[in-house]
Amino acid sequence: MKQTLLVVIRWIRSFVREKFHSQYEDLPYYLTIAISAVLFIIAINGFVQLTDEIAENDLVGVDEAVSEYIVSYRSEALTSYFSFVTDLGDRYAYVIFTVLLAAYFFFKNRSWKFIGQTAIVLLLASLSSVVLKRVFNRARPSLEHLVDVNTLSYPSGHSMSAMAFYGFLIFLCVRHRMPTWLRLMLILILVFLILSIGMSRIYLGVHYPTDVAGGFVGGLIWVAFCAVVFSIFELLRRRQASREPAEG
Repeated sequence: MKQTLLVVIRWIRSFVREKFHSQYEDLPYYLTIAISAVLFIIAINGFVQLTDEIAENDLVGVDEAVSEYIVSYRSEALTSYFSFVTDLGDRYAYVIFTVLLAAYFFFKNRSWKFIGQTAIVLLLASLSSVVLKRVFNRARPSLEHLVDVNTLSYPSGHSMSAMAFYGFLIFLCVRHRMPTWLRLMLILILVFLILSIGMSRIYLGVHYPTDVAGGFVGGLIWVAFCAVVFSIFELLRRRQASREPAEG
């Protein structure tokens, strides 16, 4: 029975790949646009609602309780770990990763497109973080800071940039062809890294949990928005390329 089921699944997969996708090659782009657009709207609404609740001081108790709980686990080993992790959400780490990604995409695809897209997402998130900090003007937590900070608190710039940069890499992992085990492994690593960077900002005493949540949602907004825009451009490029031979 199990062997028969596997045969049927393989046949369905082969049929869909050969018949369905051969006729609807643009379907993945339409699905990406639709899903990303829905995610963008949800993230925008979530950010607005979270910001309103912060402005009304409705989440002060949550911020204090979660911060005190996380800080209570401070130790020499954890401080070393989170200090290292938080540096992976800093601009120097992004420069290094960008260079490595540029080398990978260039030698694999002979293209700078994907590295350019990743850089755009990161730049938009970073700039918007700076603007939003000035708009909301929220002071840092009064807890002991284990790292030096000179900017305002909401939203967390590290969290927003991490979600934007590493989150867009997750998007690229989903879109690119690779072995399933490798895709899952990369996605899990990137998700863990994003969460660790956000946690590090609370542990080190420089952000409230709601700062981190706002940063994550803000970064997700830019990932979803850029996924829509880039997919639309790719669709237009494919259509233009398909028309040129016919016109010729």
